[in-house]
Amino acid sequence: MKRFILPTLLLLVLVGCNPRLMAPRVVVPDRYYYGESFSQDTVRVEPYWWRVFGDTTLNTIVEYAVEQNKDLQIAISRIEQARYNLSVARSAYLPSVGAEVSANGAYSSASDNIAQTYKITPTVSWEIPLFGSLRHTSNKARAELMYEEWQLRGVQLSLEAEVATSYFTLLQYRQDLLIARRSSELRQEMVSLIDSLYRYGFATGVNLEQARSLLYTSEVDIPRYEFAIAQTILSLATLLGEEPAKLSRLAYSEKLPELRTPHFYDVAVGVPSDILMRRPDMMSAYYALQGAAADVGIARVARLPSFTLTLFGGTATDKVANLFSGGAWVANALLSLSQPIYNFGGLRRKELAAREAYRQSVLSYEQTFVEALADVEEALANITTSRDELVRYEELVKSNRKVATITNALYMSGLSNYLDVIDAERSLYTSQMERANLVAQQYINLINLYKALGR
Repeated sequence: MKRFILPTLLLLVLVGCNPRLMAPRVVVPDRYYYGESFSQDTVRVEPYWWRVFGDTTLNTIVEYAVEQNKDLQIAISRIEQARYNLSVARSAYLPSVGAEVSANGAYSSASDNIAQTYKITPTVSWEIPLFGSLRHTSNKARAELMYEEWQLRGVQLSLEAEVATSYFTLLQYRQDLLIARRSSELRQEMVSLIDSLYRYGFATGVNLEQARSLLYTSEVDIPRYEFAIAQTILSLATLLGEEPAKLSRLAYSEKLPELRTPHFYDVAVGVPSDILMRRPDMMSAYYALQGAAADVGIARVARLPSFTLTLFGGTATDKVANLFSGGAWVANALLSLSQPIYNFGGLRRKELAAREAYRQSVLSYEQTFVEALADVEEALANITTSRDELVRYEELVKSNRKVATITNALYMSGLSNYLDVIDAERSLYTSQMERANLVAQQYINLINLYKALGR
């Protein structure tokens, strides 16, 4: 009998503590497809990645947003909650100690007396974690804690990226507004000049109306960009938890820099395997997987016997003063076993449900990696292609500016008609706007790259 029971118990321990679970399978390439022009050196995680832009205003508002944002505060609170849950799970390893103090009085009519009895009964109870039930519960709580910590990092990284994106979008609209205003001023001067020429018969009424039409084209854009600036300020105010009125002064502050062509193409992106341990969503998916594995273990162990050791004792006396001195102390020990026998397959189905949940976590982890890799590749491709496009637009703006200058001079000399001036001015205006948008987009592309890498 002993030879049969001992191996059977050991088998139950092994099966209960090590349920067979499939591991996630991800295909990790050796390098990024669009990362040829970037360094593959693996760099440490940079918590202040936005400082690479060298913009003190950006540094201030990002760090302020991290301090004030409510979503971050909620995530921090969830971490504290998970820490408490882990402490509760760990405390289950220790015995629980209790005590009961009672007083009883019984009246006897025969003796016309009240018999008094005072008792104190301390107890110590400990669940013996023979099949790893407490370990699985503790692993579950630890996985939840780590999951919440990485969720916090993800929320913070997204917040930093959103603030930085909104900031450079604000600079873009400021630049667009500046271009529209400068163009309107120059075109207003041209309208005044042609109006004078028209009065003296050196220009036609058609020329004058064409000049005015060109002026109105840029003037129409001014309120459009002012509205876009207001919308961006509202977005920033929401992220920072501030009133829009406080940030509206920022929109038109002279301290804000103009957008300049970025020069930050020496970013070390590392290799694809880095994002497995660096991206918050990858690590969150990993610890969600760990938690699901612990749930399978918990469901598995629930089908196995549980053992509880209870120590209790106490004393009884007819006087309170004798509770700790005069009474007779008694101590007992009890080892109890509880084994589910038949519950219509409920516990088995719970384990199967937990295994399906684990399978979902595996698939979620694999899909998260696919999406993470795509995020990095997309950011790298955007930086590379828009960089080449920006170089060409820089040359296009220079060329259009020369054409506009020469065309105006030819018109004033009577060697060209005003339609040529209109075409040249419109081409210059459009190329300046496109260049400003491309510059801003390059900054945003780099922000997206840092976010995709999990910086």
